[in-house]
Amino acid sequence: MGALIGYFIYRFPGALLGFFLGSMLEQARMGSLNYGSSSRGLTKRSFELKLLALAAIVIKADGQIVAEELRYVRNYFIGQYGELRAQEIFQHFNQEIKKESQSINALGADFVQGTVYATRVQILHFLFGIANADGQVSPSELSKLSEIAKAMRLRINEYEIIKAMFVKDTDQAYKILGLEPQATVDEIKKAYRSQAKKYHPDRIQTQDEALLKGAQQKFLQIQEAYETLKKQRGF
Repeated sequence: MGALIGYFIYRFPGALLGFFLGSMLEQARMGSLNYGSSSRGLTKRSFELKLLALAAIVIKADGQIVAEELRYVRNYFIGQYGELRAQEIFQHFNQEIKKESQSINALGADFVQGTVYATRVQILHFLFGIANADGQVSPSELSKLSEIAKAMRLRINEYEIIKAMFVKDTDQAYKILGLEPQATVDEIKKAYRSQAKKYHPDRIQTQDEALLKGAQQKFLQIQEAYETLKKQRGF
């Protein structure tokens, strides 16, 4: 009900805020986030608001507001930041952002200037999780995610690897490792070592528990892809 009221009064940002604040009334647990060095130039508040702005862009990408996607973002902010801190974030979002047209290029530039590369990769992984919250990533969502990846200056193969973790096909394991199906066993082993080192959670320069959990999930997906290919190829 809070989401519907917010939507008709404030359109989407109000719906997002209304959904979160309405849901908070049903939440009993508390938590906190130890926000660390994920940002080199962004303030704590700025990082949170810009991340929420990117989440809003992804949620609106296919022209409809899906409850599962709202819930995914709600659970992220409430679960990792705590109920009171999350409410403060959404209040600032409603006050400072809903009146502005958010530019993907401007947001991307802010993250490029204010965060390390590994953190931006993890942000993209989080945004894919939002898009996939309803069980599928639509073409319009993929288009927005591609725009965001480019704006954050992520390499195309980085985007394809993360995409493969959420958009399944017969060659998914190869794509997660950045390979073609005709790759040799030696190339598979080499790619695995490279990807495991590259995406190891220890390389993420942050104390943000949510980003660290996402990094661990991505690392496990790389390991699972390698194990899948080992079974398929018999090595």
